[in-house]
Amino acid sequence: MNKITRRQVLSYSLGGSAALGVMGSLAIRSGSASPNQRVNVAVIGMNGMGHFHVRTLANRTDAHIVTLCDVDPAVLQKASETVKNATGQTPKLEGDFRQVLADPSIEAVVIATPHHWHAPMALRAMKAGKDVYVEKAASHVFREGRLLVEAERKYGRIFQHGTQMRASPLLARAGEILAEGTLGEIKTTKAWNVQRQKERPVLPDGPVPEGVDYDRWLGPAPRRPFNPNRFHRNWRLFRDYSNGDIGDDGAHDLDLARWALGVDTHPERITAHGSRIALAGAREYPDNMMVAYQYQEGKVLLYEERLWTPYGLHGYDSGNTFYGTEGYMVLSRRGYFQVYMGKKEHKGEGMKEGSLSETGRQNMAQFLQCVRDRSRPTAPAEEAHLSCALIHLGEIAFRLSQVLQFDPKSESFTDNARADAMLTKTYREPWTVEGL
Repeated sequence: MNKITRRQVLSYSLGGSAALGVMGSLAIRSGSASPNQRVNVAVIGMNGMGHFHVRTLANRTDAHIVTLCDVDPAVLQKASETVKNATGQTPKLEGDFRQVLADPSIEAVVIATPHHWHAPMALRAMKAGKDVYVEKAASHVFREGRLLVEAERKYGRIFQHGTQMRASPLLARAGEILAEGTLGEIKTTKAWNVQRQKERPVLPDGPVPEGVDYDRWLGPAPRRPFNPNRFHRNWRLFRDYSNGDIGDDGAHDLDLARWALGVDTHPERITAHGSRIALAGAREYPDNMMVAYQYQEGKVLLYEERLWTPYGLHGYDSGNTFYGTEGYMVLSRRGYFQVYMGKKEHKGEGMKEGSLSETGRQNMAQFLQCVRDRSRPTAPAEEAHLSCALIHLGEIAFRLSQVLQFDPKSESFTDNARADAMLTKTYREPWTVEGL
C-alpha cells in the first residue's frame, strides 16, 4: 500500500456512521421514520446556517423542532414561520438559551450563533444532558476545543461539528482511494479559501435595533457600543466574535486537509504571513494569508487565503489538493474530486456529487441517527478540536509574526509565554467556560 499506515487507513475511513448519515437521509425523505423515533430539537441562532438547519429539520420526519432561540425577535419570527409552513405547528420561541437547556423535553440542540458563543453554549448544553450539533468553528480560542473534548467524554454526549463533508459519500469514496494507496504516501496537503469579498465601509456606532437583546448577543465578548458592522453577518470581520476567514470557509478546508494528511495530533511548527493589500474598510483580519504547519511525522499542511480575486484554484473558490508520492487529488466541498497520476498527470478516477446544501443535510441526518442509536459521528469533539486548532495556531503565528514551536502533548508553545496567553481569552461574566 505504498507505505500507507494502518492509522492512516483508519483515519481515511469514515466508518459506519457516514453510511448511516447518507442512508438515513434517503430513508427519512421516503417517510419511513415513525413518530417514536423523532428527536426533540432546539435551534439556537437563526441567521445564515441557523435558518438552513431550521428548514432542514422542519422537513424531516425524525426530528421535532420544540424551540427556536435568538436574541433578535425579527429573525426568530421569520424562522418560526418557516417551521409552521413546513409542519403546521408553531414552535416555542425563546430569547434566552438557558431556558432551552432547562427544558427536559429537549434532547438535542443545534448551535448556529456567532463563533464566540459556540463553546460556552455547547459546554452548558452537554452539562445539561443535551446532545449538540455545533457549527464551525466549534471553538473561538484553542483552549475551548480541549474543554469540548473533555465535556463530551464527561457527560457522555453526542457531539457533531458542522464540517459537513465528513458525512458525504464523495468524501467516503475519496477516503477509499487514499486508503488503497493509489496516490502513494500523502506527504503534503493544501487547503485554500480564494474568493472576492465585499468591502464594509466604516460606520459610526448607533442605536440597538428594536427588541434585540444586545447584551446577551455580546455574551462573553467585551462590552462595546452597538455598531451595525459588528452585528448580523458582519461580525465575521472582528476578533471579538469570529475567527476570520480562516475560521469561516477555511475551517472546512483545513479539516479536509488534516483528514487527508492522516494525522491525529497537532503540528509542532507553525509559520504564517498575512497582510491587507486590497480590501479597505471595516475589518480586523488580513485579506491574504499563507500558513504552513509541520507535523512530527515530517508531513506538511499548507493553507492559502486570498479574498480579493474573482477566480479560485483548480476552478474552485474553496478546495484542497492532496499530494502523494505517486499522484495527487484535487477535492472541493463544492462536490468534486479528480485524481491525477504520475509525471504527466494523467487523469484517474473522478467524481461529482451533491452540493453544499446536500452535504449539510447529510451531516444533520447523521447527527440525528447518532442521537438515536448513540453511535459515534464522523466529526466528534476530538476531530473538531484537532482541526480548529489549525485555525487558532495559524492566527497566533500571523499575529505574532513568529515561527512558533508547539508541543502537541502539553498543548502549549515552547518557551513562548506571549503565544501561550493567546491560546485562551478573558470571558465577560457570567459566561466563563471554566468548571463546565
